[in-house]
Amino acid sequence: MNPWITKIINFIESETFGGDKRKKQGVLLEFATVAYEEVWRLQQELVALKTRRPQTADVVLLLEHPAVFTLGRNGCRDHLKISLSHLKNENIPLVRVERGGEITYHGPGQLVGYPIIDLRRANLRVVDYVGRLEDVMVQTAQKWGVTACRTPLNRGVWVGDRKLGSVGIAVRHGISFHGFALNVTTDLKPFGWINPCGLAGIGVTSLSQETTEDISTSLVRTELKHNLSAMFNVALTPIPALSCFGSE
Repeated sequence: MNPWITKIINFIESETFGGDKRKKQGVLLEFATVAYEEVWRLQQELVALKTRRPQTADVVLLLEHPAVFTLGRNGCRDHLKISLSHLKNENIPLVRVERGGEITYHGPGQLVGYPIIDLRRANLRVVDYVGRLEDVMVQTAQKWGVTACRTPLNRGVWVGDRKLGSVGIAVRHGISFHGFALNVTTDLKPFGWINPCGLAGIGVTSLSQETTEDISTSLVRTELKHNLSAMFNVALTPIPALSCFGSE
């Protein structure tokens, strides 16, 4: 296991996190930019920790990724509209993972959240949990005057017929991982190389595309954290991932 992942797991396993006793206790691990496969491994280790120690606090990872395409467990590579050699030339990996959904893109300027939550202890059905993640993104967009909505026909968050944010999760032993992605200042060009989430002919947008305001990714992070805490009634205790665990 990567040493910084080991350090995080040991830290969370050994700590007791305080906070507002009127709320559930959670841990916030915030990074700048981390390679997708590194964070994927971290999520798996956190799920394993919560499986063997159910009392472990829920964890939220909040970060950006370098450019990467991911394909859900039942995803079809036909929704990638460019060749693998083109991807190689662009230096963008394609990673198949166990989350639901089809193909999607992550890259700089997109904020990605991975809540590692025991849905049984939280008394949440999967469909309700996904809806709450979508509502977090809707509320965050509203802060910048962007009216987004969700629809049960196509999961995620939409501005008209343009997709602003995506949700894709997996559940193992009742514990949810993977999560949501909100386009803030994302370069949207790579979305043109796929059928996003397996949907042909749809548009993709970002907060910066939908407003004339200058968008600060750091301010959007702050709003996302606030909305996550409020939506799930959880007090998120930050631990210093950026300074202590080797994130770039």
